[in-house]
Amino acid sequence: MNCVRNVTKDLYWVGANDRRLTLFENIYPIAKGVSYNSYLLMDEKTVLFDTVDWSACRQFLENIAYVLEGKSLDYLIVNHMEPDHAACIEQILLHYPNVRIICTAKAHVMMKQFGFHAGDEVEEVKEGDTRNFGTHEVMFVEAPMVHWPETMVTFDTTNGVLFSADAFGTFGALNGKLFNDEVDFKRDWIDDARRYFTNIVGKYGTHVQALLKKAATIDIKMICPLHGPVWRNDLEYFIEKYDKWSRYEPEEDGIMIVYSSMYGNTEAAAEKIASTLVEKGIKEVVLYDVSTTHLSQLISETFHYSHIIFAAVTYNMELFPPMQAYLNDLKSLRLRNRTVGIIENGTWASNASCIIRNFMENELRDMNVLEEQVSIASSLNEEKEEELNRFVNSIVDSFPQKAK
Repeated sequence: MNCVRNVTKDLYWVGANDRRLTLFENIYPIAKGVSYNSYLLMDEKTVLFDTVDWSACRQFLENIAYVLEGKSLDYLIVNHMEPDHAACIEQILLHYPNVRIICTAKAHVMMKQFGFHAGDEVEEVKEGDTRNFGTHEVMFVEAPMVHWPETMVTFDTTNGVLFSADAFGTFGALNGKLFNDEVDFKRDWIDDARRYFTNIVGKYGTHVQALLKKAATIDIKMICPLHGPVWRNDLEYFIEKYDKWSRYEPEEDGIMIVYSSMYGNTEAAAEKIASTLVEKGIKEVVLYDVSTTHLSQLISETFHYSHIIFAAVTYNMELFPPMQAYLNDLKSLRLRNRTVGIIENGTWASNASCIIRNFMENELRDMNVLEEQVSIASSLNEEKEEELNRFVNSIVDSFPQKAK
C-alpha cells in the first residue's frame, strides 16, 4: 500500500517514517521517531531526489511505483551519501536499470565505497551546473561539510523548491503532516530540530554559514529537507534559527544549570541557586543532571541558552566522568559565546573549579567565565550564604537585560 503526498502539482513526497528505531546513528534517542524524506518529480523526465534508509525500503519502493504508474525512472539525484538517505540506491538500480545518477564527484567515490556500482550511469556535477528535465530546470549547489564532504543541495529554478539534503532537517516522524504549517512547529518540533542540528551539524557552523550566504542569493519558495517537515511558508523563522545556531549565538537569554551529584549535596546546591535566581527575576532557568540526561539533550540546551552554570564534583582528583564527557563534546562541537558560572564541591582536595575554568579558557573560544564562584566542602551551609549571593548577583549582572 502506497503512502505519498503531493508537495506541488508534479512533485511527490515518496519517503517513509521509522518509529521502531530508538537511537538515530546508534547515538541519539528519538522517542518520536524519524522521517526519511525522498521526492519524485514527474516532468518530461522523471527525477527522484535521494533514497531512504534500508529499514524503510519496502514502503519507499511501493511509493515510487505508485507515482510512476508504469513509467520509467530517468534520474536519481543523490544530494547526500549517508546511508539513511542512500542505502536504497542499489534497489533503485535493480528496479530501474536505465536510471542515470546525478551526484558530486566525492559522492560517486563514496557510492563505490558503499558497494553501489552504477557503472557508466553516473553524471558528476559541480557548483553551478544545471540540468533540464522538461518544464523544470535545476541548479546544483555544493554544500561540503553540511555535514559530509560530498553534500550538495539542488535548487529548482522553475518553482523555487530547494532540496536541502540534511540542512533544515529535524528528528521526528511526520504523523501524516508533511508541511510545517500543518504542525505547531514552535511547540512540538523546535526542540528536536535544535537537538538534530546542534549534535549532528553543530560542529560545522562555518560551513552552514557559507551555505546560508549562497541561499540568500536565490529566491527560495519551499524547502524540502531529508528529515522532518517540508517548509512552504515562514521560511525566515527556521533560517534565522540556523543562522543563530551556526554562529554559536544563544537562541535565548536564560540559564542552564548542569550538575553532577553523587549523593545529592551538589544537586541541593544547584536547586538553591536556581531558586535564588528566579527570586531575583530570572525566570528562564533549567536544571539538568549530567548523569541522567542524554548528552544530546545537554548539547541542544547549551546551544539554546546564553548562560551555563556548571555545578561539579571532584572525582578521583578529576571531574566527575559524565561532566568531563559533556565538556569534551562542547569542545568537539566548538561551542562559544556563552557566559559561564562555576560551583564546585569536594570533601577533600576539590579542584573541579580549576579544571572547568582552565577548560573554558584554553579549549573553547569566547567564553566569559565569571570570577565569582561557589566552593562547597561536602554540603551547602549557612556559612556559604554570602558567597552564594555574590555568585547569583554576578550572574544577574551579566544578563543583557538585567533581572529586576
